[in-house]
Amino acid sequence: MFLGIEIGGTKLQLGLGRGDGALVGLWRGNVDPTRGAEGIRQQIVAAVPDLLAQAQVAPTDLRGVGVGFGGPVDDARQTVIKSHQIQGWDDFPLAEWISGIVARPTALGNDADVAGLAEALFGAGQGLSPIFYVTIGSGIGGGLLINGEIYRGCGRGAAEIGHLRLAGPSGNADLLEHLASGWGIQRQYARRLGIDRPPSVAEIAAQAARGQADAQAVLDLALDRLAEALCHVIALLCPRRIVIGGGVSLLGEEQWFAPLRRLVAERVFHPFAGCCEIVPAALGEEVVVHGALALARKKLEAGSLP
Repeated sequence: MFLGIEIGGTKLQLGLGRGDGALVGLWRGNVDPTRGAEGIRQQIVAAVPDLLAQAQVAPTDLRGVGVGFGGPVDDARQTVIKSHQIQGWDDFPLAEWISGIVARPTALGNDADVAGLAEALFGAGQGLSPIFYVTIGSGIGGGLLINGEIYRGCGRGAAEIGHLRLAGPSGNADLLEHLASGWGIQRQYARRLGIDRPPSVAEIAAQAARGQADAQAVLDLALDRLAEALCHVIALLCPRRIVIGGGVSLLGEEQWFAPLRRLVAERVFHPFAGCCEIVPAALGEEVVVHGALALARKKLEAGSLP
């Protein structure tokens, strides 16, 4: 049995399983950004025994832990490099800290990478390679999976699509994450209307569906910039399938995937046209937990857990 942990900008999840695409227990909580990293660590300390008791799993039955962290991580040192959303994570030895809590070896990965691993092994990318995974939630992350393995560059990450610099609404270069993530869409809407408290992305989409021009313009900007970024991905990597998950992807076929596919088809590098499918993720909100469990299992079987 393995413990999988997702640490995000808005969500914290812990799950138990064998790393085979099934869960035997799940704990879910919300992250309070004002409490910083220390607040999340306190939540984890409290949640682990609660989850084990709920699932009737003895601590001695745990073989290892996998973590999907919402930010760049250093593979060699198994530390967080930083979080772009929550203060207090810079250079934190997260794998060592968790190992100290559960007395089991821990493997640390980026959340988009491990989510992509889960989709490649058990979800919308199963049986295909290469797979490029994109998560669009509070931020935007990416993962490249080749033959069911995470591509990590030189060991500090790769496939960080959210940090591509593209033209913003004023023509100045801006990060894709600032234009097309959930928080980015809300910020663009707030600026456009001159308000301090924008509605949720779901409400902005609902307003767009009712014909509200400002809401539709903000969604159009997000889709346009995301399509541009995916065309770069296809030109560089030519993946067999692009899998898109995260809360924003739940806007669905009509408002998100259909217009996105159309924009990509209009702009994609012509020799690669038709090579790459763009599909929604299949594993839902638990995708990072599934990936964290699979990461722990893979590392343990390879003998690379400390």
